[in-house]
Amino acid sequence: MPNPIKTGILSYGMSGKLFQAPFLSAHNGFQLIAAVERSVKKIHTDYPNVISYPTIDELIADPNIELVVVNTPSYTHYDYALKALQAGKHVLIEKPFTVTVAQAETLFKEAQDRGVHVLPYQNRRFDSDYLSVKEVLDSCKLGRIVEAYFRYDRYQYTIGPKAFKETPVPGSGLLYDLGPHTLDAVFSLFGLPLHWEKSIGRIRPHTQVDDYTHIHLWYPNDMHIFVTLNMTMVEPLPGFIVNGTEGNYVKYRVDTQQQQLQKGMHPSDSLYGIEEPGKEGILTTINKDGTIQHTKIAPVQSSYIKLFQAVYDTIRSGSPYFITNEQVLKQLEILEG
Repeated sequence: MPNPIKTGILSYGMSGKLFQAPFLSAHNGFQLIAAVERSVKKIHTDYPNVISYPTIDELIADPNIELVVVNTPSYTHYDYALKALQAGKHVLIEKPFTVTVAQAETLFKEAQDRGVHVLPYQNRRFDSDYLSVKEVLDSCKLGRIVEAYFRYDRYQYTIGPKAFKETPVPGSGLLYDLGPHTLDAVFSLFGLPLHWEKSIGRIRPHTQVDDYTHIHLWYPNDMHIFVTLNMTMVEPLPGFIVNGTEGNYVKYRVDTQQQQLQKGMHPSDSLYGIEEPGKEGILTTINKDGTIQHTKIAPVQSSYIKLFQAVYDTIRSGSPYFITNEQVLKQLEILEG
């Protein structure tokens, strides 16, 4: 691909090291040219030719940079994205897109007025567990969908060290951390709900932020979707359960890509994005004679590189992005509400 998009990332912590830089370097439609490192300089170890800026303002002011990746703490997303848009840059924002609906609407308008793109980074649409659910739904083997349960379970009973996640600053807490992933999956598979209700809890001793959330979403034709986020689950429950009039599908969450990236596997590796055996989802259907059939659904190979392909196609060709502004705004309405 000629004319790669010259890109800068605003942080080279875990997000930059695992979820941004490897894909920007692997995709020939991008050229990673700069990152922000305020104190410890380590990106040169992995990418010797990348400029390390000490401040965000310096990176945004770089005239060579076309795309800025905002991968900083949640409460900073709006301010940094707005600065980048006002400098005429395209922007890719990690979850949550912003903290409020009003902030997102401002960014969408700013991008439109300046003729650039501001895009949400929802990488979980390219996880193998989500893709297996989509495959089953697309097959229509479940009949009319009656209900679905989407969970994100973790176990961290003690208070974590990251202040921006564990103290009551805008965008902190479990809902803003895992809610964007789960709600985005629901909206992409079932559309936007007619209405919704949520409850939030604080379970861990001395927690200052929510660590439990339950959301009930109502859809046409008496379809109900339930989203649960729980930071105190010792043994996670299935991440996806979809029930229909002719069958159901159960799939546990896997975090194959993150685990592989943490072990140093590059996205170009032929084994990247392949689940380990034994993690298959189970499709249960009822035949016309009333017999029950159980089928293991083999996972598809997945890669976050497809997100970057979508970003490239939108910026260079004007192709519609796979996430709509309406989906982002509804997500934030629920997070903020």
